[in-house]
Amino acid sequence: MIGRQRDENPAGIHLPLEPLPGHTSRGRLERVLRRGEFAVTTELNPPDSADPEDVYNRAKIFDGWVDAINAVDASGANCHMSSVGICALLTRMGYAPIMQIACRDRNRIAIQGDVLGGAAMGVANMLCLTGDGVQAGDQPGAKPVFDLDCMSLLETCRIMRDNGKFLSGRKLTTPPQLFLGAAINPFAPPIDFRPHRLGKKIAAGAQFVQSQYCFDVPMFRTYMQKVRDLGFTEKCFILCGVGPLASAKTAKWIRSNVPGIHIPDAIITRLEGAQDQKKEGKQLCIDIINEVKEISGVSGVHVMAYRQEEYVAEIVDESGVLKGRQPWKREIRRDDQMVADRLDRILHDDITETQVDMVKTAH
Repeated sequence: MIGRQRDENPAGIHLPLEPLPGHTSRGRLERVLRRGEFAVTTELNPPDSADPEDVYNRAKIFDGWVDAINAVDASGANCHMSSVGICALLTRMGYAPIMQIACRDRNRIAIQGDVLGGAAMGVANMLCLTGDGVQAGDQPGAKPVFDLDCMSLLETCRIMRDNGKFLSGRKLTTPPQLFLGAAINPFAPPIDFRPHRLGKKIAAGAQFVQSQYCFDVPMFRTYMQKVRDLGFTEKCFILCGVGPLASAKTAKWIRSNVPGIHIPDAIITRLEGAQDQKKEGKQLCIDIINEVKEISGVSGVHVMAYRQEEYVAEIVDESGVLKGRQPWKREIRRDDQMVADRLDRILHDDITETQVDMVKTAH
């Protein structure tokens, strides 16, 4: 309870936290990591909908179990509600979103505008991605942009934050206060190059990274050893990507059709031998968390549970990774219920009351 209170602005849950020395953002995720607490992040799969309740219902599943929620930006080059839109909805309710920015769909002018817009809405964390090619999605005829890539996007955000300028050199009135992130894939060839690529992202501005799904802990352990030897764990917070597999069939399909995800034969054999493969997939995720959390230099986990979001709380709880700590949780406020009751009466009882009267009554 103490941790949650200290990571909330007393003037309003939608407002940024007070600035702290050595912090580049005013968000909760950076505070959790800099305090040395093991962080947990997850992904909110965006709806194919214009209804904000579709976002809130998905976010509620994670209440009290994660430190930040990734707002996915058209992953797989498939169109959904925008990352900016999701972040606008989440910040107004007090959640800590990580705004993903993919370079595929926007040029540097639009991207810099989105960075400022996101920061103005209270987004403290941004994850810089190159993005999947349009041929991977359901609209392959779309024209790709790729004006920037993940490295130049990181540099762009860092310049805006630290130098207070656009790429054109024009000054910003108020620079964005951001905690910058990137993605890593320790499991994609060339393996020996992967630690050095992390170094390039750190040099470009990455302060935290989230990895691709980890299903091969020995391979990840080797990667982390090289990262430590290069001194990168002292410069960047590393969150290991984990997630449940629904079945052996699903695992085989992912391995064959999703580039960059490495699933060893031993994982598929384990799932095939289970009486309840979905339950075994969840237990596998818990087991991997318990292994990677003991690896030196790992600062947290990024739980990706596509179409199994209801398992995130169970996975985090049963892994014990929080060690009794409870991340921020939105609590129902008295005025929330008051407004809901008033709206219900207006809709169902035909009460004719002016907006001015409603405000006076509410106060």
